[in-house]
Amino acid sequence: MMKTTAKRREMKIGTRLGIGFSLVFLLMIGLTVLSIIEVNAIENNLRTINDINSVKQDEAVSMRSSIHERAIALRDMTLVDQAGLSDALNTVARLDRQYRESQAALAREVSDGRHTDADEQALFAAIDTVEGRVTPLVAQAVAMRQAGQADQAREFLLSRVKPEFVNWLQAINNFISMETRKNQQESDKARHRAAGFEAFMVLLCLIAIGIGSVVAMLVVRRVKRIVGAEPWEVTALAQAVDRGELYRQVDTPETSHGQASIMGALASMSRNLKSTVTEVRRTSEQVAVTSRQIVQGNLDLSERTENQAGSLQVTASTMEQLTATVKSNADSAGEANRLAVSASNIAVEGGAIVEEVVQTMNSIDESSRKIVDIIAVIDGIAFQTNILALNAAVEAARAGELGRGFAVVATEVRTLAQRSSAAAKEIKSLIDDSVAKVELGSELVKRAGLTMQEVVGSVRHVTDVVGEISAASVEQSAGIAEVNRAIARIDLATQQNAALVEEATVAANALRTQADTLSQVVGFFKLDEFEAETIVAEQQIVMVPAARKPKPGASIRARRPALGMHAVDIY
Repeated sequence: MMKTTAKRREMKIGTRLGIGFSLVFLLMIGLTVLSIIEVNAIENNLRTINDINSVKQDEAVSMRSSIHERAIALRDMTLVDQAGLSDALNTVARLDRQYRESQAALAREVSDGRHTDADEQALFAAIDTVEGRVTPLVAQAVAMRQAGQADQAREFLLSRVKPEFVNWLQAINNFISMETRKNQQESDKARHRAAGFEAFMVLLCLIAIGIGSVVAMLVVRRVKRIVGAEPWEVTALAQAVDRGELYRQVDTPETSHGQASIMGALASMSRNLKSTVTEVRRTSEQVAVTSRQIVQGNLDLSERTENQAGSLQVTASTMEQLTATVKSNADSAGEANRLAVSASNIAVEGGAIVEEVVQTMNSIDESSRKIVDIIAVIDGIAFQTNILALNAAVEAARAGELGRGFAVVATEVRTLAQRSSAAAKEIKSLIDDSVAKVELGSELVKRAGLTMQEVVGSVRHVTDVVGEISAASVEQSAGIAEVNRAIARIDLATQQNAALVEEATVAANALRTQADTLSQVVGFFKLDEFEAETIVAEQQIVMVPAARKPKPGASIRARRPALGMHAVDIY
């Protein structure tokens, strides 16, 4: 707020220039007004000399000339004969009219009180007084000459008229002399006024030059402080920034004598812009590198997804084999159950039909041999189931978190397989014992009853074992169904992962493109003198081509038939 108030209180350049030029204009106006006043005064002096005093003087001179010529004409009047008298008298009359005209004009000038003083009026009155005395004398002399008294007229002119003419001329000369003095006074006034005005003008010009110089110096100093440098330097820096040449820096402070300068602000802007461009360029390069790493990571993830899909294919194939084995176990268990029931019935009937013991023992021997074979098959199935369960556990461990449920099912299947193997071994042992007894049956006929009871008990036990095997087969089927569902979930998750990988790859490529575009845009600015060469070198770097986008979804869909119809049967 204080800075804003200070800026508002600070006088603007236009105001400073206006004040400076206003002072100069006021001085010029003052000089003009004084010049007009002085010129008018000098003009008044000259007008007084030329239009008033000189006019009066000219009229007085004309009157004096007419008096001189009239005196000569009066003299000639006394000297000429009667024939020349008329011309002389006409001359006298003409000169008298000339005098009267000049006298009337002079009287008009003298009667104007604005341009006449008391001395002029007194001298003019003296002229009129003398003229009033001379006029009758001249008329008397003319009358005497007209009367033919030439000598008397001459004598009268010399004695009476001449002195008055002298006084008359003297009065007019006094008036002329006074006008000459007044003209001289007016001329002196004009010269003194012109000389004083000349000195005053020189002084005012010096003052105006001094004030103008001070104002110009202050304005230039102020403008230079605000600009901070020469205008061409400011223009050069601005044009360099416009061309993106940010390395053209100047060591100019932002403020000069506590005041902000345009050059300082422009230099600070250039430095800040250079710092910003440097940071943006560094960030864009980091983004480009990071995007390339993301693309590479997505490629690796895609490859692992394909490997996982391959593992699912192997697991599906294994589960298909396990399903077939379990079905075979179930069928064998059912057949064994039926055989056990049949053996039990035969054993029960053996007590009633002793005479058929040998045949029955032979039949039992044959059945026992078949059971041995079946038990061997069951044992093999249990061994294969154990191996498959072990493989499923290994695959579940590879699947990680998604394979945890599958691992539990595989462990249960392995336990059931081990139990089936143990039961098969036990049944085999019992069947071996039965075979041994059958071989000794002919020798133990007498003990047929006990033997038959034991056989019945053994057959019942076999029936129980076969029931357990059948139940185990059912449990194995349920476990396999759960495994198939887990595989289906893993398949779905794999497809989703593949889609996410594809989207992430597209986004990473877009990010890399944007980072490259940003680098190209920021590359317009050159941070040092060798930036152009650096930019050209960077443009020549071969960009890493985008790898072929994996299509894990397609590969998984291609592998989907490997799951067999069991996945469909489960759902």
